Amino acid sequence: MSEYQYYEFLAIDRPLSSSEMDHLRAISTRARITPVSFVNEYHWGHFKGNSIEFMRRFFDAHVYLANWGEALFMVRLPLEAIDEQTITAFCSTSHLTAEKLSHHWLLTWSLLGDTEDYDPPDFVEETAWMARLAPLREELLRGDLRSLYIGWLKAVSTGEVRDDDAEPLALQGLGELTLPQQALAELLAVDQDLLAGAGIGNPPLQSAEVTTVMDTWLDQLDQTEVKKYLRLLLSGKGVEAERELKRHYAAWQSEDRPEAKETCRTIAMLAQLAEQAKENRLRKEAQIRSQAEAERQKLRKMKLAKLFNDFPRAWKNAHAEADKGYASAYDLACQQLVDLGEAYAQQGMSSSFQTEMERFMKTHRNRKALLTRLVKAGLCRMV
Repeated sequence: MSEYQYYEFLAIDRPLSSSEMDHLRAISTRARITPVSFVNEYHWGHFKGNSIEFMRRFFDAHVYLANWGEALFMVRLPLEAIDEQTITAFCSTSHLTAEKLSHHWLLTWSLLGDTEDYDPPDFVEETAWMARLAPLREELLRGDLRSLYIGWLKAVSTGEVRDDDAEPLALQGLGELTLPQQALAELLAVDQDLLAGAGIGNPPLQSAEVTTVMDTWLDQLDQTEVKKYLRLLLSGKGVEAERELKRHYAAWQSEDRPEAKETCRTIAMLAQLAEQAKENRLRKEAQIRSQAEAERQKLRKMKLAKLFNDFPRAWKNAHAEADKGYASAYDLACQQLVDLGEAYAQQGMSSSFQTEMERFMKTHRNRKALLTRLVKAGLCRMV
């Protein structure tokens, strides 16, 4: 397998200046550079820049893929977007790490692909990952921490977390992940049963219970805070108002509601839920296979019934294929005879089929390759 590496960086909060683009061009003459992006692929050689430095100075999101099984997604967030206690709780494994910069958090989700049974993904040359993953940054800015949970859950599946440890935070909506969150789980190869199990019994985002908790928080807001958010809305900064509201609400849930901590599940509990999810999945897959087989049988019976309406033509076609004298024609003739045998049996006329089959064998008795196929298909015995 030849070496392949893919680097993509995205600037979201502000475009690159001309001097910054010149600086990046000096590092890579082959990269596709725009005011908001840097993209390069390597089939030989290596990236001459430093991904961490690129993120510190220029960009807000980064995707890296390599065909030996390594992949990562990185985002840069303002420090005020997530409190340090939450960052510390989630970002404590090799699959999700955080670096505190002067004004930002640098979050990195990683897939190492270094286990013996690891099979490198076939998506390494797929370049749409940034488009699929970049919305996670906006979700985090709006207080949605489920992407952090997915990174933590990957560490659970690799055994980096003890069975008696608990979830970092009791989040809602784990059973209704967004498309970017699903893409992140796919990138990290999170165990699908563990992921589905985490969603079993988890409150939806808009449940009555969640609405009641939200109302409790809103009732605690003083007039100064309310005016601040309304002022942002009236100033045309609705997105900023939503971000701040959701961040503060998430911080209140994690810091000011000790009962939320009590609802966190242990790793052992998640393992049980994963087994339940596996059973559900296998049952559903079996049902799908059963339905597909029933549909196949239905179509098969319809085909055989149609064949019954013109047996003479079908026999003529089988003889014509046999007369061609080459392998692919023999294969087709054999399949036609299998269909004829089943069509006769479906009509309760198996003895008539045997009579016609004997005539067919007599006509083509010198075609050894054809006879071998018929014997293998159980249509006759070698003589």
